[in-house]
Amino acid sequence: MVLGRLVHYAIDAVLLSTVVAGVRRSSGFAPQTPLISDPTLRSVTDKYLGVGETIFDMIQATAVNSQYWAKSSRR
Repeated sequence: MVLGRLVHYAIDAVLLSTVVAGVRRSSGFAPQTPLISDPTLRSVTDKYLGVGETIFDMIQATAVNSQYWAKSSRR
């Protein structure tokens, strides 16, 4: 029961980090981690956001190479 809840929270955290990566890629706005004064917390935050970037890259590469996705003309 506890392990399932822990896995659920971990997946939620990765999804949130991936959404932040998508916002950064589409709008250019990103969290300002240099403003975090604690170096350990800043490092953890940078790594956390890096996980989202990696997942976002994997999803994007999958979509680009898939026949089920096409570039939209809307922008």
